[in-house]
Amino acid sequence: MFIGISGMQYTGGSLGEHRILVAEDSNFFTSMIGQKFKELFDIDIEVCRNFEQIQLAFEYGSKPITLAISNINLPGAENGEALNYLAELSIPIIVFTGTFHEKTREGILARDIVDYVIKDSTLAIDLLAESVCRFLTNHRHHVLIVDDSPTARALLRSRLERFNFKVSAAASGGEALEILKASPDIGLVITDYNMPDIDGFELTRRLRTVRGSHELRIIGVSSSDNRLLSARFLKAGGNDFMLRPYVDEEFYCRVNQNLDTLDQIKAARRWGGISGANKVA
Repeated sequence: MFIGISGMQYTGGSLGEHRILVAEDSNFFTSMIGQKFKELFDIDIEVCRNFEQIQLAFEYGSKPITLAISNINLPGAENGEALNYLAELSIPIIVFTGTFHEKTREGILARDIVDYVIKDSTLAIDLLAESVCRFLTNHRHHVLIVDDSPTARALLRSRLERFNFKVSAAASGGEALEILKASPDIGLVITDYNMPDIDGFELTRRLRTVRGSHELRIIGVSSSDNRLLSARFLKAGGNDFMLRPYVDEEFYCRVNQNLDTLDQIKAARRWGGISGANKVA
């Protein structure tokens, strides 16, 4: 069993069917990544030490690249050309870099990357393994977005699908209830507060009459500056609350933390750590 730094658990066996490209010219880091991934996930990484090797790996590989882990600057791509190349090919990217500041962050996030890890210590390898594990297993999690704004729904769907989640969307509270009824595998609901038919508070209360926190996590969201909204969501049965506009890193961390908690509760219940299914009325 792999238990990450944040407490996430992975017990699913080999992920060796995935093709993972590591674009990194440091022997130290490629050796540590290769050893860690083989030990934890039974994955043999494919190392590219310069831009030309990345191009060759894409053009002549026997199967599609599942995920690329790439430094920002590489021999033959000293100005981020490797990231641009991978992004243009729609290959998911985790940036692994030792150079980081606000301008770097903006440039990285502009490419819609999956995540970034700063290689400032050997701890970075564990963080990288955790990020890779999440991406490769997120498809097991079904997330429902509830928002009456088409723009907001599209933005959230795009972000969640970038992270490899299974995503459904509802334009109203009523539609959300119907989707939940038809899709018992949904484990996370992200709901707006201000909706015309059923607001986020009422939707949360109704959801809690049928599904407790041990099987469904709920995150409330709003663009309002009313600081009491978060308290009201939590009192209604929500698990978390976020204000728009989101910071990308915070959004992903909040989603992960809620799903990690759900996984841990389910694991405890399977092993008899929690008795009964006490649903919240």
